[in-house]
Amino acid sequence: MRHLILFAAVASALSACGGQEPSKAPTDGEAVRQRAVEAQTARRRTGAELQDRALNRVIRTVYLCDNGERLSVDFDNPRAMATVRNSNGEAVDLYQERAADGIWYKASAYELRGKGILATWSADGRQPTDCRAID
Repeated sequence: MRHLILFAAVASALSACGGQEPSKAPTDGEAVRQRAVEAQTARRRTGAELQDRALNRVIRTVYLCDNGERLSVDFDNPRAMATVRNSNGEAVDLYQERAADGIWYKASAYELRGKGILATWSADGRQPTDCRAID
């Protein structure tokens, strides 16, 4: 009797699984695509969340300048400063200034100003050069 009940339970489970028509069952590709869409939807953040995240962490940007110089800039938003490293590995800390629009960091004879992906880098004793963010 125990085997008969077990057989009935297994048969019932198998019929429940196979009750869907083969043409309506999602293919592997469709299932993967659906999971990817759901994962992306779950990770979307609001504008306020994105702004809070940017204001409370360090953001690294790499600039390529017209004079051939490559600058790596760490914008430390919580401390209102930026560290600029040139191609030779030399680094200088700049402090954030109030800009009407865009960014403005300076310290003694160094200055980084810009808006969007464009910036102007002024270094001690050299002509200012225009730069473009590449990362």
